[in-house]
Amino acid sequence: MQLPAIDQIGVIVVDHGSRREESNALLVEVAELFHQRSGYAIVEPAHMDLAEPTIAEAFDRCVSRGAKMVVIHPYFLLPGRHWRRDVPALAAAAAARHPDVPFLVTAPLGLHPLMAEIMQQRIARCLQRVQGHEDACDVCQYHDDCAVPADGDEDA
Repeated sequence: MQLPAIDQIGVIVVDHGSRREESNALLVEVAELFHQRSGYAIVEPAHMDLAEPTIAEAFDRCVSRGAKMVVIHPYFLLPGRHWRRDVPALAAAAAARHPDVPFLVTAPLGLHPLMAEIMQQRIARCLQRVQGHEDACDVCQYHDDCAVPADGDEDA
């Protein structure tokens, strides 16, 4: 298969979706960061469930922006039912409206050498945070859950 030029490949970064707007907003930031660092001109966030934009809406946006191929990347840590069944089914339904635009669903993040580095950085940052030496990280900035529960704190 001959791939289109990178500026004609749309990338959809899809997560599960949440009832918490803060979580959904974070995916928009993830997609924007990927767009800035990847070289792909067409990048859209999408949620599999519970929130918008949907995979179908993101697929339509990619095509309207000039995508000749769409790559759906599940922003999930591990393979599971959503990766094997749900996301491909939603992607196929979205692609049916654009029969001349091929698509593929990539593997989730999974086991990658950089994951250990990311985990180490996150743990170190949180340990510094609970000692009062760091500001909240990019995840905890939306809420104040980044703390070690005090002894006897029943709400923790």
